[in-house]
Amino acid sequence: MVNSKDQKWKQIFYSRWFLVVLFGLTFLLIISYARAYYQEYQVRQEISNLQQQLHSLESKKIETMDLLRYAQSSTFVEEKARTELNLVKPGENMAIIVSGSQLDGNRQEKTDMIKWSQVSNPIKWFKFFFITN
Repeated sequence: MVNSKDQKWKQIFYSRWFLVVLFGLTFLLIISYARAYYQEYQVRQEISNLQQQLHSLESKKIETMDLLRYAQSSTFVEEKARTELNLVKPGENMAIIVSGSQLDGNRQEKTDMIKWSQVSNPIKWFKFFFITN
């Protein structure tokens, strides 16, 4: 009797169907392991991306906090008052210096405008299309 039970088990284990089922289960196990490994890889990539974003946002926060501290300082207020509102401290004198080339340029533009207004319209068109400056 023992021999016939051993024979049946040997017959089952050495059959082709058992081998096919064993390969099928092994294949499913490999696929499930590969899927889990890929999901873990994606999670690691996402964590890495989020950490990079965290570092960039932290540095941006530090920069903004520094800018806010500077904007709340008296130095910033004084600088903006001087540059945008043209204000001076009590006891200071403000001098506006205009360079000579700007004055000459304005005069030259006015004389050019006067000369150009005296030229007839067909000549202006001819110069526009055929003569380049």
